[in-house]
Amino acid sequence: MSTYRDFTAPIGSRRAPVLRTVGTRERRSHLTAPRVPTVGIDIGGTKVMAGVVDADGNILEKLRTETPDKSKSPKVVEDTIVELVLDLSDRHDVHAVGIGAAGWVDADRNRVLFAPHLSWRNEPLRDRIAGRLAVPVLVDNDANTAAWAEWRFGAGRGEDHLVMITLGTGIGGAILEDGQVKRGKYGVAGEFGHMQVVPGGHRCPCGNRGCWEQYSSGNALVREARELAAADSPVAYGIIEHVKGSIGDITGPMITELAREGDAMCVELLQDIGQWLGVGIANLAAALDPSCFVIGGGVSAADDLLIGPARDAFKRQLTGRGYRPEARIVRAQLGPEAGMVGAADLSRLVARRFRRAKRRRVERYERYERYAEARRESRESL
Repeated sequence: MSTYRDFTAPIGSRRAPVLRTVGTRERRSHLTAPRVPTVGIDIGGTKVMAGVVDADGNILEKLRTETPDKSKSPKVVEDTIVELVLDLSDRHDVHAVGIGAAGWVDADRNRVLFAPHLSWRNEPLRDRIAGRLAVPVLVDNDANTAAWAEWRFGAGRGEDHLVMITLGTGIGGAILEDGQVKRGKYGVAGEFGHMQVVPGGHRCPCGNRGCWEQYSSGNALVREARELAAADSPVAYGIIEHVKGSIGDITGPMITELAREGDAMCVELLQDIGQWLGVGIANLAAALDPSCFVIGGGVSAADDLLIGPARDAFKRQLTGRGYRPEARIVRAQLGPEAGMVGAADLSRLVARRFRRAKRRRVERYERYERYAEARRESRESL
């Protein structure tokens, strides 16, 4: 079994030309990519998840650790990634690494231009990690990797035009057309959460007002619940009692749990979030006209409590409703592992180069051994 410790030569710059052409070959190459295990890394604001994934999307082994504090240097996060990969490589013959990062990744999929939860600003993540691991490394936005996984192995299988929306603290997204991730000219397409839906509305951390994610996200859900509880609203008595008056303890999963148990306010809050979700989806349908919307992220755990109202609002808001086909709206199937699985699968597109280089290295070594053996035999015969 080979491990990354067997190879020490920095390779990031040598692999850049291959990575720049991957986007144009995705649909063709994923069918012919080497059926070898690869490592997927999903980096979020609170956790780093790493897993070995086979060619069918099965997770062979998974590790998880907390994300180092965002005030620390980027090298601390890089060290965490390398440690996880080396740990996995001790037990698996891994041929490439894919990283899904919560941030803006440039079109070459090398630099993380900006990450809201980490100290990455124009960080050459791919080249730095590749230089330390000596295998091909592919970096992409985490929503892109999650969408790829759902298209390959989950709710989006068989769809030629797919849009994924990830509902978490904010809203992320990705676009797949004819089996190719559409990243835009500068690599930052899919930032749907910052479409303006309410001019002059709630202030968003991005600096603007009225962004979609201020009305349909985990943050929006918690904000509304806490405001009602702080106002001592009669409809909030259930959740106030649940947290024993500690309003700061109200969380999104808690609201979902209470809604499932029948708490009227929590059900209504999820309906509100779902209706805003449907409005945004209708706008995206007008612009992109996909055949399917896949809803992922932590908030999607509410399932029909959220997606049902979203479908209703989508039908009411859709341009030309009644005279055009309607896209399907479905919940993602792969859960929190989608980004990790997608990153690993995308990295298989560049694993072929490593396999060829490794084979040539082995062949050179065998030729040298044969030559050395022949020299020894020649000396012994004299």
